Amino acid sequence: MGSISSNNRSIFHISILFLPCFTCLAFCQDFQGLSPLISPPLIPEILNFLDQRLALVYPIIQGFKNTITSDPLNITQTWVGADICNYKGFYCTSPPDNDSAITLASIDFNGFQLSAPTLDGFIDQLPDLALFHANSNKFSGTISPKITKLPFLYELDISNNNFFGSFPMEVLGIPALSFLDIRFNFFTGTVPPQVFTQRLDALFLNNNNFMQGLPENLGSTPVLYLTLAYNKFIGPIPRSILKASATLTEVLFSHNLLTGCLPYELGFLRKLVLFYASNNFLTGPLPCSLGCLAKLEQFNLASNLLYGQVPEVVCALGKLVNLSLSSNYFTKLGPKCTKLERSGVLDIRKNCIPDLPGQRSARECAAFSLHRRYCSNPASFNFIPCQVPSSSHPRIGTKRNLVGYSALLRQAVEFPGRN
Repeated sequence: MGSISSNNRSIFHISILFLPCFTCLAFCQDFQGLSPLISPPLIPEILNFLDQRLALVYPIIQGFKNTITSDPLNITQTWVGADICNYKGFYCTSPPDNDSAITLASIDFNGFQLSAPTLDGFIDQLPDLALFHANSNKFSGTISPKITKLPFLYELDISNNNFFGSFPMEVLGIPALSFLDIRFNFFTGTVPPQVFTQRLDALFLNNNNFMQGLPENLGSTPVLYLTLAYNKFIGPIPRSILKASATLTEVLFSHNLLTGCLPYELGFLRKLVLFYASNNFLTGPLPCSLGCLAKLEQFNLASNLLYGQVPEVVCALGKLVNLSLSSNYFTKLGPKCTKLERSGVLDIRKNCIPDLPGQRSARECAAFSLHRRYCSNPASFNFIPCQVPSSSHPRIGTKRNLVGYSALLRQAVEFPGRN
């Protein structure tokens, strides 16, 4: 492909005819003697592209533009002419295989509210695409298998759209993919277990209609961020989650149908900063191993069937800013937990703690105690497999570069402020 020379940055020149040729031979050969009301054809517009790579994607973009059925923010009005790099939502840079070339590297349609029946024939035809973000639009259809031929694509975000059907298996074949966000759509069925062995940094599947047990190989995932909330996942949290101890940073299991007791192995997730599993049917006491989560800041287990004493080692975690245990059946707080409750960090409303305001009625608590749930290996709930954690935890976020290929190096990055 042609590119811009470092010494002589010549302009790649391509002509595109916008007006149809008149079919009358007399018009094409001789304009003399025509009626004054008939004008000769205008000179076709000539588009000058900075690079041949941009010229090649121009008809792809224009073809996709023609499929858009709604554009309330008039975004596509900017998609005119040869300056593709200044189209709203399009970003250019040099590709990894040619530092002197200019190509379309990134697309960010977040919040554009565009409607189109499909993305097929668009993103899968952009050979140098590295990032595609399309949160909060009205795209639908399927994902083309041709997307697996994009060598640089490492972020795919089609969240908050109208996609439906089974899990889009095509995404599993994208060679460089490290960030997958398909939340807030209408996908159904099951999530294939191989998703949890993909080399991803972030996996967002929440707010769909997936229905299945959490897979046994859940802990095989190398992701930092895992969100499965607002689906219909059932059964216990697999003990294999221990295997993700070196990477897992944020976990969202809330608003599913999870059951069983919290696994002791959760206490080994030494990188964990946020864990939400509220609004499920989890039961049993809190394992004391949770006191080993030295980096934990947000811990939400509200609206479950948990009971017993809130472990003091959990309330002693130095980085906690929110510990939500409301709407359970806990019966006792120690001094550290009481202090945490008074400070507003611990939310323990609607439990069964005597002499504490805002608790369940004695009748509710008695009825629950008649049908207490039991956990296997109860001795493990009192074991603390670590020393008392220190309170130092410098948290430094990494600013992300939307236009670039740097994440192909698979450096661990954070994704603050995701919608």
